[in-house]
Parts: sequence; structure tokens; C-alpha cells
Amino acid sequence: MAHLGLVALLVREYDEAIDFYVGGLGFELVEDTARPDGSRWVVVRPAGARETALLLARPSTAEQRARVGDQTGGRVGLFLYTEDFARDHARMVAAGVRFLEEPRHEAYGSVAVFVDLYGNRWDLLQPAA
Repeated sequence: MAHLGLVALLVREYDEAIDFYVGGLGFELVEDTARPDGSRWVVVRPAGARETALLLARPSTAEQRARVGDQTGGRVGLFLYTEDFARDHARMVAAGVRFLEEPRHEAYGSVAVFVDLYGNRWDLLQPAA
């Protein structure tokens, strides 16, 4: 197996999620295709990424709706790597992304936890050289 292709992320509504991930995080919209059942196949990924992407999935059951924003039990579950932490952190703050802490410089790299529009916790991370 060469790589992980898609990670499904439950979202309330497609368009608000696209606005956040594309407008706030700087991702690119890879695909937005209507499906016969009224759902959409919406894929976003960090600009320039070629392997792993997010499938933005609207819940179809009450159980899934209850998981929006809490897919990882309140812990950081998604890690967004960058080659320029200061640049991307500043751009994201200017776009209204909410960080839960000030940037930290750890042995493994520069990091700060932020939340998406549903409350899922992410790390913005620039690994140490």
C-alpha cells in the first residue's frame, strides 16, 4: 500500500465546510460532485498535496450528527504539516481560524492547536529539521 488516500470528516453542511477549509485553511477543492441521493462527494486537500485528502461528509443518521465536531473524543486527531509555521499561522489567524494556544517550540517542531468550525482539534505543525 502506497499511501492513505482519504479521511472522512463529518460536517454539518457542505458549503460552510468548503468555506472554512478552502478559505480559512487554504486547502484546495479537489471535487464537489452531486450524488443521486442528494448528498455530495466533496474532497479537499492542502494546496500542493497529492496524497491524503479529506472527504467532507454530511451525516445521514442521528448517531453521525452527534459526532460532528467530536470524532476523536476531544483530542487532537488531525495534523496539518507546514514548511513555514510562522507564515501559515499568521495567515490562518488573519482568516479567523481559532487557535487554542500560542505557538510552542518543542523538540519535535513548532506547533499550535487549533479547532475547525465544528470543534475538531488539529495541530498546525512544522517538524524539526
